[in-house]
Amino acid sequence: MRRADQRRAAVVALYQHEVTNRPVADVMPRDASSFTRELVDGVLHDQDELDVLIERHARNWSLDRIAPLERAILRVALYEILHRTDVPDEVAIDEAVEAAKELCAAEAPGFVNGILGAVLKTEVTPQ
Repeated sequence: MRRADQRRAAVVALYQHEVTNRPVADVMPRDASSFTRELVDGVLHDQDELDVLIERHARNWSLDRIAPLERAILRVALYEILHRTDVPDEVAIDEAVEAAKELCAAEAPGFVNGILGAVLKTEVTPQ
């Protein structure tokens, strides 16, 4: 399975977990890859840190105004940017924008790209 598909599986599991309040184990696909599981576990572990960054860079948008699916996409990408040295920052951003194009409303890709670009520019030390 391609990493892009594994990321989408992580996004969907996190989205379902948030909107249904079901345990993540109940919404995670049984055949989820170790990469998907690592993303979900990492996002849940670092969610407070990720949400602070999202809210800081989502100008005039509080976290609760951002659609749950977009929040899940942003969280996965930010987790990869901040905590996965095996994923180039540009790849994490590109994958998030592509996920937003596929799964969200028309304005979501630009919104996702803007937040991730701002975080990368102001919060992340170049590798």
